[in-house]
Amino acid sequence: MLVLATACKKGTLAKHEYMYVSAPETSLRDRVATMYNKVGTVHNGDRVEVLEKQRRFLRVRTDGGQEGWIEERSLVPQDVYDGFQKLVQDELNQPAQAHGTTRAELNMHVTPSRQAEHLYQLKDGEKVEVMKRATAEKNPPKAATAAAAQSGASQPKKPAPTQPATPAPAPPVSAGSLPKPGPSVPTAKDAAPQPKPIMMEDWYLVRNSAGHVGWVLLRMVDLDVPLEVAQYAEGQRIMGYFVLSTVQDGDKQVAQYLVLLNEPKDGLEWDFNQIRVFTWGRVKHRYETAYRERDLQGYFPVKQGHQVFGKEGDLPTFTIRKKNTDGRMTEITYKLNSPIVRRVLTPEQEAAEKANREATYAARRAHPKQASAKHKHK
Repeated sequence: MLVLATACKKGTLAKHEYMYVSAPETSLRDRVATMYNKVGTVHNGDRVEVLEKQRRFLRVRTDGGQEGWIEERSLVPQDVYDGFQKLVQDELNQPAQAHGTTRAELNMHVTPSRQAEHLYQLKDGEKVEVMKRATAEKNPPKAATAAAAQSGASQPKKPAPTQPATPAPAPPVSAGSLPKPGPSVPTAKDAAPQPKPIMMEDWYLVRNSAGHVGWVLLRMVDLDVPLEVAQYAEGQRIMGYFVLSTVQDGDKQVAQYLVLLNEPKDGLEWDFNQIRVFTWGRVKHRYETAYRERDLQGYFPVKQGHQVFGKEGDLPTFTIRKKNTDGRMTEITYKLNSPIVRRVLTPEQEAAEKANREATYAARRAHPKQASAKHKHK
């Protein structure tokens, strides 16, 4: 009992507890003091076993056997690490929607939020794969409430209602001083308080070369779209892109692209509202628009593949997900027989279109005069 009491007094843990280093790199100390000796170094993502706690410091042991003290703020608990592992598993078989480069050193968050826990860090100029997009409030109320609760701030109380004072009689007014009749101007008291606009910001779920997956701010990732293609964005934001095929032009191979675009602002529900296919023109040696579709409500992931189409041969395909006017999500597949892009119909869609054509033809045969008049009107 005396040994147990002594251990509890010093903060020694009775069971194994593991944490993970969230700092880029930090030192292990031999003691908790202003003056200390460096006894080891740990790096971002390293696992350590917690041996003892003392205020804001922890004594830990690395997997390599080094022991020392480290600041608790440089570590995250096991559940945060498990959250990042779940992201890796969830995105294991998901296709990348684009490739990009980071603008600065970035923390990878476990959820799309500035207040979310972070573990891994990306370097400035690091290459990443874009997997998903999300939008979230920049300053959510819950975070502000939690911060106020931690700081001990209390909500201001509403003042008790008071009886209005009896107004003093107004002085007599001469006829010449009366204001001219006209439209009344609302005062500040009459104006209703305007709600503050909710600031939204977009996030990308990215994966780096080490296989780590996490959320980063979208504006901190530049997509690696060639300038020859990006110059045709026409003020829109490029959200994702795919290489559909390559063509030979002289002694070089040139890629042909599917590009996903959206309005240049954060907070939109859909991931993209326009698709555009760029093929390479061998005559003028430049990119040309082979296909464009606007006014979509498109969502990631977009998938690409290949399919054999009889005499056309093996052609590249891509499939987008979009929301219809009735709110249902549907998938549409397209094929590229350069430079022509056409929609690939399912057997059900082919049957429906065939039935529609036959019905139209039958109606024209039954009422040829009406059909002729309708045609002239058009």
